[in-house]
Amino acid sequence: MIDIEQYQDIVGDDVIAAIRKKVRRLYGKHLLHINSTYQGGGVAEILNSLVPLMNNVGIDTGWRTLHGYPDFFEITKKFHNALQGDKVNLTSRKKALYLQTNERFSEYTHLHHDYVVIHDPQPLALINFYRKRQPWVWRCHVDLSNPNPSLWNFLSMIVKKYDLMIVSNDAYLKPSLPVEQRVIYPAIDPLTAKNTELNDTVTSKYLKKYNIKTDKPLITQISRFDKWKDPGGVIRVFKKIKERVDCRLVLCGNIATDDPEGLRMYEKTEKEAEKLIKKGDVILVSDPVASNFIFINVLQRVSSVIIQKSRKEGFGLVVTEAMWKQRPVVASNVGGIPLQIQDGENGFLVDPLDDDAFADRVIALLRDHRMTEEIGRRAKESVREKFLVTRLLLDYLDLLGELKQ
Repeated sequence: MIDIEQYQDIVGDDVIAAIRKKVRRLYGKHLLHINSTYQGGGVAEILNSLVPLMNNVGIDTGWRTLHGYPDFFEITKKFHNALQGDKVNLTSRKKALYLQTNERFSEYTHLHHDYVVIHDPQPLALINFYRKRQPWVWRCHVDLSNPNPSLWNFLSMIVKKYDLMIVSNDAYLKPSLPVEQRVIYPAIDPLTAKNTELNDTVTSKYLKKYNIKTDKPLITQISRFDKWKDPGGVIRVFKKIKERVDCRLVLCGNIATDDPEGLRMYEKTEKEAEKLIKKGDVILVSDPVASNFIFINVLQRVSSVIIQKSRKEGFGLVVTEAMWKQRPVVASNVGGIPLQIQDGENGFLVDPLDDDAFADRVIALLRDHRMTEEIGRRAKESVREKFLVTRLLLDYLDLLGELKQ
């Protein structure tokens, strides 16, 4: 059982006391989170920690996942991409299927809660099919800085029915939208299997299980196999690094159940790196359901440098995770990543299109262990201060307290 007191040694007495104080006015309230998958991706990971914590401190909190057929998730993946700027052929059939799936789910999902929090675009339209008896909040986790206009026109008509919209970055706010909006940063849980401290025995076990050798420096990117994460670009950067430093690349990711493009992107990446894989210079690791969190923890801790070469990134929890483990991160200067990394202080930011700059930064870190250690130390402290789940819980307590009034 998760207990808020378990975080006391990590975040301090004052944070725990603030949580205890703020939750008092919410005792007996019932909150429901709804998203589209129980496993795979940052939203599911956040909810796996946040929901039990909310229950532990005194808010009755539930979590449901939207049910849909594969064609629905094909459409909502296109929505996801279009919200981040892609083109989309928004036909009447696609809009109808999207709405019908939400309506069907509403027929067997009864909402008598005091608050409803909807995550991302997949279940956004549920609000169309209920008589509102409580505040509804839409929590969007993707980069909304430049959404496709036709899709945004369609979805924003639904968003207008909500009481509040939460995004991860000031750049994602929509001043023209007549809905109250707030910025809340995502967060990681330091006590999960993915982030907790590990001993040498566990580390050795998982390195052996996944056949990861540490005879050379490891450069790692951990993310969904998704075009926005640019796995092909990571391979190009690695080739440039390999010319100057003998090292190995690990591309590790999962394929979420609501992402039909994931397997196709994995196969494309595998083909692009085929020769390097055969030589043992590149290792691809994927699980079609959910990656082993202990292994990801191990992999981040033994890596010399973590890369996040995203072209778009709503926030980038994998960056937060690596920073918590005191790993130096070289990441794209896009989306929510600059909220976490101050270039040259606790990591490095690079233009996502500049392969040479990525390679140069990684090589500099591989050659300067003192800089690596200092960057890692600062990285962990910045996560402790800003990006742990206890801070996210406090933000939600403030939000719910205001909605209650």
